[in-house]
Amino acid sequence: MFNADAIKDIKLYKGGIPARFGGRVSSVLDIRQKDGNSKNFNLTGGLGIISSRLTAEGPILNKKGTFLIAGRGSYAHLFMKAIEDLKDDSAYFYDLNLKSNYEINSTNKLFLSGYYGRDFFKLSKIVENNYGNLSGNLRWNHIFNDKLFSNLSLIYSKYDYQVILDFVKLDWIAEIKNLNIKYDLKYYVSDKFKLDFGLSGINYKFNPGEVKPTAPDSPINYLKLDQKRAFEGGAYVSAEHKLTNKLTIQYGLRYSTFTRLGGQPLSSYSNNSPVVYNNELDIYEQGIETSETDYKNNEKIKAFGNFEPRLALSYQLNKTSSVKAGYTKSTQYINLLSNTTSATPLDVWAPSGQFIDPQISNQYALGYFKNINNKMYSLEAEVYYKTTDNRVDYIDGANLIGNNNIETEILNGESKSYGLEFLLRKNKGRFTGWFAYTLSKSEQRTLGGKAGGPGINNGDWYNTAYDRTHDFSLTGVYKYNDKWTFSSNFIFQTGRPVTYPNAQYQYEEMSIASYSDRNESRLPEYHRIDVSATYTPNKKPENRWKGEWVFGIYNLYNRKNAASISFAQNTDTGINEATRTAIFGVIPSITYNFKF
Repeated sequence: MFNADAIKDIKLYKGGIPARFGGRVSSVLDIRQKDGNSKNFNLTGGLGIISSRLTAEGPILNKKGTFLIAGRGSYAHLFMKAIEDLKDDSAYFYDLNLKSNYEINSTNKLFLSGYYGRDFFKLSKIVENNYGNLSGNLRWNHIFNDKLFSNLSLIYSKYDYQVILDFVKLDWIAEIKNLNIKYDLKYYVSDKFKLDFGLSGINYKFNPGEVKPTAPDSPINYLKLDQKRAFEGGAYVSAEHKLTNKLTIQYGLRYSTFTRLGGQPLSSYSNNSPVVYNNELDIYEQGIETSETDYKNNEKIKAFGNFEPRLALSYQLNKTSSVKAGYTKSTQYINLLSNTTSATPLDVWAPSGQFIDPQISNQYALGYFKNINNKMYSLEAEVYYKTTDNRVDYIDGANLIGNNNIETEILNGESKSYGLEFLLRKNKGRFTGWFAYTLSKSEQRTLGGKAGGPGINNGDWYNTAYDRTHDFSLTGVYKYNDKWTFSSNFIFQTGRPVTYPNAQYQYEEMSIASYSDRNESRLPEYHRIDVSATYTPNKKPENRWKGEWVFGIYNLYNRKNAASISFAQNTDTGINEATRTAIFGVIPSITYNFKF
């Protein structure tokens, strides 16, 4: 997913999320780019039959600054055209990383970084999808003294996507832009006590997009959806306190705000209910619209505010083992709705407002860590339990495409997830590797609430789209000698939940499908094996040019893992059929990596 040549550090926060992070109820992946080499000009890259990459870095401005620029691109889609069954399909990506800095003086430094990436995916006569991210960050680092320093950042980002659905003949283009300013400070009170505190503000602009028909017989009419605007603010303070030689505690508090702003018309509904339950037809349908209010730009529609406490403890039992525990409360003000039955998910982002409350989660985690046999092995285990309020889901038969009033298609509910994560690593020797296993459950419940009726699945708990009972991987690396290294990994995951038709009936010469309960079925299990061999020619320390060859096979036994399963009638035989869509089979690769 990321260009490793441009990355300095990656941290994944799951159990105890620091107070400086907010706006999401999931985990946090904190990615830091390299600053660039301050002494010499370097080139790093790789040439392969599937993709290639190149990174350049070095000093600039009389060594008062540095730069780094890294690019990647894949071109496997060019070879797909030579295969009869794949000649009309396509899948490729490219991305670009940039970072530079300049030292103004001993206490002030400027950083400029950016990223641009784009992915393309096409299944002939079904779907075509391309999406990408653009971001830029200007940061001023200031050192007040040897205990206090700050970072002032101005950040711009844009996410946009285009989906072309051939089977309904439509083209959908949408984007989300945000401008973020934040000020973070660190204060080292002592060797045993450190403070983090700061402020942030994000201005959102949601463009649900344009929906265009792609053929004269398309059932879709042209529609430009109303843009949505919002502002999210946050303030936090966090402390890391080493109470004893064995006990360290991190505690903090974040306060977040969210204001839905005007700039578009909003509908009002009878009894303030955008969704109502029809007892006669046993379905949910749109509420009775009573009026429409045209809010002016930046006029406040609705505001929210939430306190988010954070706590993490780490206690060292002895020289080789420790335990940790954490509690995180977090709030998410933007909501994602996905049609998970499609070959490519259709994303609808809806900000909190009059009819959508922010998601609020509470997560508890307890973990254990141990080094074994003088750090030859390490063992990690963690259990967690998490609840989320105001989890939204769409009603049966919801129209998510080109809908200006998305509140008429959703109900509010709750979710819970819990599980056990286990990791055993071998860290030393000619053979290294790890075994990772997660046993988990993720469920949600959506009642009728104010709309009335039984809710989704009669108000019972049902699997979320992200539920995977079993998820494990086995990875091994064997260093045969100074020239050859072999590696392999095996991945297994329980198939994700989906909703299948379970019956059909005839109505006025039309065949109507009847569906099972929401997410009652699953796709087949996902599994594959990858192998690789790395050959490093004779190493000469005096040579600046260093290279290696990597030979690999992805999905060694050509498993046809299902991205989706669709149901339709065969026009030739008249028989109903299920069709599995698998994206990648076995893929051999050869790459030459170099560094100069």
